[in-house]
Amino acid sequence: MGDYPSYDSGPAYPEEQRGNGSNRRWLLALVGIVLVIGLVVGGAFALGGGDDPQPAADTGPQTSTTQETTQSEAPPPPPPGQPPGTIRLPEGGTAKLVRRELTSDGTLPIPDGLDEATWWGAGLGAPKGASLLSGHVNWKGKKGPFDELWRQKVGQRVEVVDAKGAKWVYKVSEIVTVDKHELPAKAEKLFGQNGPHRLVLVTCGGEYVGGTDGYKDNRIIVAELISRPV
Repeated sequence: MGDYPSYDSGPAYPEEQRGNGSNRRWLLALVGIVLVIGLVVGGAFALGGGDDPQPAADTGPQTSTTQETTQSEAPPPPPPGQPPGTIRLPEGGTAKLVRRELTSDGTLPIPDGLDEATWWGAGLGAPKGASLLSGHVNWKGKKGPFDELWRQKVGQRVEVVDAKGAKWVYKVSEIVTVDKHELPAKAEKLFGQNGPHRLVLVTCGGEYVGGTDGYKDNRIIVAELISRPV
């Protein structure tokens, strides 16, 4: 489907209509993707030693201490805005949204890297259902933008810019840390396509236990829509 999610700036909810049987199927698949993310990220954490990334070299413009700016010099360009097809978290971390659907064997593909978030479920501004965005907490010793989920607070804002450049603003209403073994019992409430529309962000973390679990816990942020494009 390309790099950007396939949705319009208006309501889009491609997963809105589901029967009871398919509901059960996608819930189980959704739990599976959350567990797989924990395993993959956990393995990378173990191999990378969990170190924070090294500071990036400063590639911005350098200020001269011996020359004054003249009128002929062009002013520096303004900082770029949030690109289309991305989510911006409260601390400024961004990830590219990649729309994914269940595969033929009933699984949901995981993000390809730290700069991506897999998007599944309801579209932005849908009348009901969860828009799920899942991302890695770290990868090969580097923290990803979804590491912020472990520091988010109720009331903070999350901004999503759709493929047409229109902005949707959500406010964090609930923060859940759940043991992965307890997640299936909570899947319908958190990820269900019935009930009020909400944005649900998911990553892994907590204690690294290895094996088939990777990290012990999932961090889940639920946010309500407070502003849509005019």
